Amino acid sequence: MARKEFAQFEAVSAVVPVEPGTYHAAIAVKALYEGGAPRFHKVLIDQTFKTATEADAAAAQKLEALQGVTEDGELVW
Repeated sequence: MARKEFAQFEAVSAVVPVEPGTYHAAIAVKALYEGGAPRFHKVLIDQTFKTATEADAAAAQKLEALQGVTEDGELVW
């Protein structure tokens, strides 16, 4: 899991299971100081992965390109 910190949020590489043996790459965003549940944003929507490890690696690559997170928790590329 890769992690990137911004002013009010942290973003981490993540996976979203579709069905057994199929995963989407995702980036989870959570407020740094307020707590609460993370919000998952699927990335590479048209692509699925056979293992969670592959999906997380793809999400980590996308995380490198992330420029920020809006006040509403949306990703800024």
